[in-house]
Amino acid sequence: MKKQNKRDVWFTVLVAALGYFVDIFDLQLFNVIGKKSLGTEGLNLSSEDVNYYYDFVLFNWQMGGMLVGGLIWGVMGDKLGRKSTLFGSILIYSLANIANGFVTNVEMYQLLRFIAGFGLAGELGAAVTLVAELMEKEKRGIGTVAIVVLGALGAVAAAFVSKMFSWQTAYFIGGGLGLALLLLRFGTFESGMFEKMKSNESSSTSSISSGNFLALFQSRERWVKYLWCIVLGLPIWYVLGVLIKFSPKIATATGVVGAVSVPDAVMYAYIGLSVGDLLCAWLSQDSEKPKKAVLIFISSSIGLSLVFLFGRGFSASFFLFLCFILGVGIGFWGLFVTIASEQFGTNLRATVTTTVPNFVRGAVIPITLGYKYLENTSGSVARRRLLG
Repeated sequence: MKKQNKRDVWFTVLVAALGYFVDIFDLQLFNVIGKKSLGTEGLNLSSEDVNYYYDFVLFNWQMGGMLVGGLIWGVMGDKLGRKSTLFGSILIYSLANIANGFVTNVEMYQLLRFIAGFGLAGELGAAVTLVAELMEKEKRGIGTVAIVVLGALGAVAAAFVSKMFSWQTAYFIGGGLGLALLLLRFGTFESGMFEKMKSNESSSTSSISSGNFLALFQSRERWVKYLWCIVLGLPIWYVLGVLIKFSPKIATATGVVGAVSVPDAVMYAYIGLSVGDLLCAWLSQDSEKPKKAVLIFISSSIGLSLVFLFGRGFSASFFLFLCFILGVGIGFWGLFVTIASEQFGTNLRATVTTTVPNFVRGAVIPITLGYKYLENTSGSVARRRLLG
């Protein structure tokens, strides 16, 4: 098993953080340029079709890809290695994003968003697993927070790029960043824990089955723990996948004075998410405090969501400030992923750490479809009912 010095470990942390930066850049890129790519600057769809495909179709295809990819990349991470998963995932979503810049019809757009989502699904789980296994136990939290905080700023970069370049160029930039990062990954190391586990398996000194997703459901204690990890993260993607994405509609329905755009809402929310992750890391330093920190942040996000949905007559600037505060309120994403990672052994760690956040992201699909149904049947009240 290869011994890594501190410099090598921190280089791996940096590359993992940059990888998540590109991951979030590409994950949110459709949200900030989607309407531009579907409208007169792109596929030239009717206004009604633009809203339909932007709100409920293409992003859900991307999240569907993340659901499937989360399962496959997670299993591959435990069977083939964390590093190989990172190589495969970034190559797929980078090429898919470059291809997205050439789409000429909605059907091809849907397929490429699914493929991009499939690739994006492997990034966070494999990165967090690799860093957690390379770093000393006392410093794992620092490594994870570094990944999540820097990664969240990828959405901020996507918002800026959407304002400065055409939608085609934005996709090319996203894909190009991924391919550039791929070169850096050649200097990273595989997890020593993983190498030891595979060595034990090959020498028949261990009966551990690595990457067996069904093993998570072979005991009640294990699957309850797994499902609970998923439930913890649902408020985060309710905020990002519904409240922030549909913020212009919510702003109109609640009488916000001034224009609110998705790129601005995404930018402020993710800046808040970075701040929140730092705050959450500080609050959860002691071993007994992580659960309390999660409870505080979940309670805060629920309260802030109520203000976001029920408040009326805010100025656009204050509404964007609420987006920032909402981002702070869901800033337990890093802790949430760390908790999931530490609940299971090396043989299932990548499977859990990859599937849990992607199943949470995938929950956006039924949530947005429910949002659409309620919006069609009860108008502006739908958001409030969905929240309840």
